[in-house]
Amino acid sequence: MQIFFFLILLLTYLLILMGNVVILCLIWTNQSLHTPMYFFLSNLSFLDILFTTVIAPQMLSNLLAEKKIISFSGCLTQLYFYFFLGTVEFILLAVMSFDRYVAICNPLRYTVIMNGRVCFLMVLGCWVGAFFSVLCPIVVVSRLPFCRHAINHFFCDIAPLLEAACVNTHFIELLDFLMSSLVILSSLMLTVVSYTYIISTILKIPSVQGRQKAFSTCASHITVVTIAYGSSIFMYVRPNQNYSLSFDKVAAILTTVVTPLLNPFIYSLRNEKVKGILKEALNRTFLYKHVT
Repeated sequence: MQIFFFLILLLTYLLILMGNVVILCLIWTNQSLHTPMYFFLSNLSFLDILFTTVIAPQMLSNLLAEKKIISFSGCLTQLYFYFFLGTVEFILLAVMSFDRYVAICNPLRYTVIMNGRVCFLMVLGCWVGAFFSVLCPIVVVSRLPFCRHAINHFFCDIAPLLEAACVNTHFIELLDFLMSSLVILSSLMLTVVSYTYIISTILKIPSVQGRQKAFSTCASHITVVTIAYGSSIFMYVRPNQNYSLSFDKVAAILTTVVTPLLNPFIYSLRNEKVKGILKEALNRTFLYKHVT
């Protein structure tokens, strides 16, 4: 049975890598995609590759090993990068919603507001902000004494680690809850505010075709936001007494494997421009092979 799960996870991991690498290559090699929206999308694809790589290789190794072992330092490293990259993604999704707000609500000033320097600083802010916001809880967890060496999870998440501690972890649980709530709910609020203005502006467009075109530019992002926030809110923005390990395992799979798998397909299948460029690239590849 473990071999079956190994093959499924390996196939999924390879699809994640392939899908996101394709998105990155399309954006980097096509001048028409060198715009703020696709710059942020390329960062999201790069982020999804890193995020899955933090968890998937260790899971694949554990599925084949009799003893599922990870060092304490390796566990803390995995825990840190899991939360660090997850936090970057939430902030980046909020930034992407702001980009859509400027594009739809202030189209004449879009290129002035969202210039290359501003986009770079926004992405840099995502990474730097996430780095510092996650650092404190991980340092606190690293100093805990642990009574047992086994955790009931397929990767080093915060909740099973705290369960293995020898001391009262109420303060750390509260700190984790507050930090998770701050990151997830504040970025979600920025996204909701942006889309409130976006929808209000779209509804004022007189033509049906114009409204459909405006909505289509936001559809992919809304889908990704719904998936990303849906699982994470139920995992981390809740009191500890509502903790359910079984639910967390399912939600963790959705967050670490399913979401990075869906993102490139959502953006390629729902975006006419990306689909068109992808078809051109495939046609050129097949034509080259046919000629040679």
